[in-house]
Order: sequence, then C-alpha cells, then structure tokens
Amino acid sequence: MSNLVPPFTLETATQKVRLAEDGWNSRDPERVSLVYTPDSRWRNRAEFVTGRAEIVAFLSRKWAKELDYRLIKEIWAFTDNRIAVRFAYEWRDDSGNWFRSYGNENWEFDAAGLMQRRFASINDLPIRESERKYHWPLGRRPDGHPGLTELGL
Repeated sequence: MSNLVPPFTLETATQKVRLAEDGWNSRDPERVSLVYTPDSRWRNRAEFVTGRAEIVAFLSRKWAKELDYRLIKEIWAFTDNRIAVRFAYEWRDDSGNWFRSYGNENWEFDAAGLMQRRFASINDLPIRESERKYHWPLGRRPDGHPGLTELGL
C-alpha cells in the first residue's frame, strides 16, 4: 500500500477507494482506524469525530446498530491528495427493518497516504428485504460483484 500516496493517479485513487471499501466491510473498527492519521478529523452526517480513538468508538457504535452491513464505494473524482467517492450500503436494524444508505465522501490525505480529513453526507432509505441488492457473505465484496454503476445505484 506504500505506493498509494499522493499525488494520486486514476489507478492509485481507484485502488485507495477499493481498499477503503474492503476495510469498512470488515466491520473491524481498530483495523479501519489505522488508515487515518492519529488526529484525523471527520464529519459524518451531523457528528464530528477527531482522532483514532473517537473513530474506533464511532465505528463500534455504528456497526452495533447497522447489522448485516455491506458497502460499495465508487470513485467520483480525484486530484493531488484528495478523492471524492459516492457509496451505498445496506443494513438492517435490530427489528429487522432494512435500509439502503446513500452518500458522498470527500477525503484528504497526508504525504504518507493516511486520510487526515473525511467529510460524509449520508441519507437513509427504508427498503423491503426483497429490494436488497447486496447478498454476498459478510466481509469483502467479491471481485465479480457489480459496483454501484452496474447496479443502477
């Protein structure tokens, strides 16, 4: 991963997005936190998070609530040390209600390739279980599984 540092090319930015997707699909807050700077700053919806300890706490709360979480990210744009992505993830609550959450993220990286700033805007859409599009086993999205564009999302 050491070659995935700014300035990004289309290839390295696309790889960075897939690695982020894979990390979040692991639902391992400690693992995910390591790709952020120790003082990383986030805005996630209306919540503000600073530093790895807060990232771990945030993700632990998130994945305790958002069960059967599966995510797809897709690159939208990039420049020297910034990447914009769009994403959609599916999850259910503890009452069995399903949702598809849509969003956009803006990322800024330091010279070592760690994310120092993350801004996420997200909307939740209630869906029926029969409307789900993500059916792979929990964990990494299989390489052959369609992305957002192919799924019409």
